[in-house]
Amino acid sequence: MNRIIKIAAYFLGAVVILFAVAFAVLYISYPDVSPAPELSIEYTPDRIERGAYLANHVAVCMDCHSTRDFSLFSGPPAPGTLGAGGDRFDHEMGLPGVFYAKNITPFGISDYTDGELYRLITTGVTNDERPMFPLMPYLYYGKMDPEDIYDIIAYVRSLPSIESNVPDSQPDFPVNLILRTIPKNAEMVKKPSPGDQVAYGAYLVNASGCIECHTQVTPEGMIIEELAYAGGRDFPFPDGTVSTSSNITQCPDTGIGNWTEEMFLSRFKQYVDSGYVVPKVAPGEFNTIMPWTMYAGMKEDDLKAIYAYLKTIPPITNEVVKFTASK
Repeated sequence: MNRIIKIAAYFLGAVVILFAVAFAVLYISYPDVSPAPELSIEYTPDRIERGAYLANHVAVCMDCHSTRDFSLFSGPPAPGTLGAGGDRFDHEMGLPGVFYAKNITPFGISDYTDGELYRLITTGVTNDERPMFPLMPYLYYGKMDPEDIYDIIAYVRSLPSIESNVPDSQPDFPVNLILRTIPKNAEMVKKPSPGDQVAYGAYLVNASGCIECHTQVTPEGMIIEELAYAGGRDFPFPDGTVSTSSNITQCPDTGIGNWTEEMFLSRFKQYVDSGYVVPKVAPGEFNTIMPWTMYAGMKEDDLKAIYAYLKTIPPITNEVVKFTASK
């Protein structure tokens, strides 16, 4: 009997040692990305203007890094909160932990060099070597043109500084360990010519992170590639209602296969029509997390390019109920 106890104790000890070694390797060797580059960006008016366009209407950085006012349709950013962060994403949204969008005004990023900020945006690794949960779409930003990232950096540096203390994110175990293995070196590309409409549209769809909301995810929060763009991802509201993303594949019955280019454009541009007023939404009434009022500011040629690319997406049949009332 004593021998059995000894063997069990040795086995348990070996398991503990192996776990400790694995834990140490994860924290010493990961995240495995290159050091931040030496980079000094010239904050020209043109860069800032282009960065404002990307951050507010394409990559919509300000969607998460501001306080969204969901008393209004589609939750436009509340005045005076642009870039201040604090948006919370947690278990009620099906995520493995509690995550916060950080303050990206000068108050929040003053301790970052341009190179460190560039690495953060494109690889998801902070200047103290912590990995970010890929809810921050760095995996997509790491496939953009470096010039566009420089423009975004120039823009956020130009924002009015807002003091806010955003809590640190707290991923659940073992996701906190898995996160360390996800960041990778960016695979930056040169932005396609707008004349190559499909390629340019693919670039914009990646920059906009369309796949992230319009695709169902695993319990760990990772998108299910075989269901890309088929919609069906749920986004619960605090009042118990649920907004569900639309199917934007070319399925004619459950997606947008029957949409014309004009229909696609008008779906966005109606929110910047001179007569449009963002309606109030009471708790329990229909609302959506889709930031229509932000994407509506995208240039028509850019929206046309996105439409051209979406026409190449294979159809997936997936009937979506876009809004579910609270029980």
